[in-house]
Amino acid sequence: MKKSFASSLNKIMQYIYSAKNSSGGDVSGTEEAKDKGQLSRILKDKGFFLIKAEEKGAPKEKFALNIPFLNKVSLTEKLFFTRNLQFMISSGLSLPRAMSILIEQVKSPEFKKALADIEGQISKGNNFSDSLKKWPDIFPELFQSMIRAGEESGSLEESLKTLTIQMEKDYKLKAKVQGALVYPAVIVCAMLGIGILMLIMVVPTLASTFKDLGVDLPVTTKAIIWVSSFIVKQWLVSLIIVFVVIFSLRFISKTTQGKKFFDSVFLKVPVISSIVIKTNSAYTVRTLSSLIDSGIPILKAMGITSSVLDNVNFKLAMERAMEKVKKGEKISDSLASSEGVYPLVITQMIKVGEETGETSKILSKLAEFFEEEVDNITKNMAAIIEPVLMVVIGIAVGFFAISMIQPMYSMLGSM
Repeated sequence: MKKSFASSLNKIMQYIYSAKNSSGGDVSGTEEAKDKGQLSRILKDKGFFLIKAEEKGAPKEKFALNIPFLNKVSLTEKLFFTRNLQFMISSGLSLPRAMSILIEQVKSPEFKKALADIEGQISKGNNFSDSLKKWPDIFPELFQSMIRAGEESGSLEESLKTLTIQMEKDYKLKAKVQGALVYPAVIVCAMLGIGILMLIMVVPTLASTFKDLGVDLPVTTKAIIWVSSFIVKQWLVSLIIVFVVIFSLRFISKTTQGKKFFDSVFLKVPVISSIVIKTNSAYTVRTLSSLIDSGIPILKAMGITSSVLDNVNFKLAMERAMEKVKKGEKISDSLASSEGVYPLVITQMIKVGEETGETSKILSKLAEFFEEEVDNITKNMAAIIEPVLMVVIGIAVGFFAISMIQPMYSMLGSM
C-alpha cells in the first residue's frame, strides 16, 4: 500500500504546454514532468518560460467561480509569477513586456487585476516598487522592499531570484506543517462524527429502555441523555450553536488579545510548541538573511521581519529587539532576552556572524537548520501524536461506555 502510494507521488505526467522563448516568440509542445514546477524548470533549461500547462487527457475547466474569498491569490501563484518574471528579465525582456506576458497565465481575477494595474503604472514611468504599494495584500512589505532594493542597486534580477528562493522555502515549510496536521485533524473529525451518530441513533434507544424499566440513572448518564435529546429535538438550534461557537472562536482569534492568548497557548502545548518555535525561528532568520543580503538597513529589515511573523510572541520579541538595536545594542544581545521564544542557538550564531562580518550567511545556515528540524518533527508527528489521540479516544469511549452500561449493572443487581 505504502509502495503504491509512494509510486503515485513520483508518477511522471505528460503536459501540453505553451511557452515563450527569450525573444518573446510563442512555443508549444508536450513534455513529461512530475508536476508543473518541474515542467517549468525543464523548459527554463531549454531557454523557454512557461505560460500555460495542462495535463494531457485531463478534463478542461468549464467555468470559474468569481467569489472574492475563493479568488485569494495563493502563494503558489505568486511564486510562479516571481520565478518567471526573474527568468524573463534575465533573458533581456523589458519589465512592462514581461508583465504583459505573465498577465496571460494568471487565473485569479484579483491577481490579474493587480498585475494589469502595476503594468500600466510601470508603462507610465513609475517604479516597480512604487507600483506594488497599491496592492499590499498581494505584495507585502517584504516583497516591496526587496524590489526597491533591487531597483536602487541595479540588480532587480538578483532581488527577484532571492524572493523566489524565499517564497519557495516558505511554501515548503507551510506545506510540511499543514501536511503533518492532516492526520490528527482527520482522526478528531472522525471521532466527533462517530460521537454525534451515537448520540443521535444509539442513546435515544437506550434512554427509552431505561425509562420503561424505571432505572435510577447516574448524573453522567443523565447528562449524555439530555445532550442526545437536545440534539435530536432541537437539531436546528444545535447547528446554530455550533456555527456561533466556531464564528466566535474565529473572531476572538483575530483580535489582538485573542490572538495573543491562542499564540501563547500554542507555545505551551507539547509537540505543537516545538513546531511553532522552529517554524517562526526559520521564518525570522530566513527573512532577515534575505533582507540583509539585499542591502536593506538592519532596523528596516527587523521591522519587515516582524511584520511577516504570524505568532504574536515572536512578533513582539522582534519589535522589542528592534527598539534595543535603535539604542545601539547588537542584534544578538537584543534577542538574548527573548527566552522561551527564540532558541539560544539563534543568539549565539548571530553573535558569531556579527564578530566575523558574515551575519547574512550565518542566518541563511540557521534557516536551513531550523527548516530541517521542522521537516524531522513533521515526519515523526503522526508517531508522536497517535498515542495521545489513542488515550483521548480511549477516555471518551470509556466515559460513554461506563455512563451507559452502569445503569444496566444497577438494574441487574436489583433483580
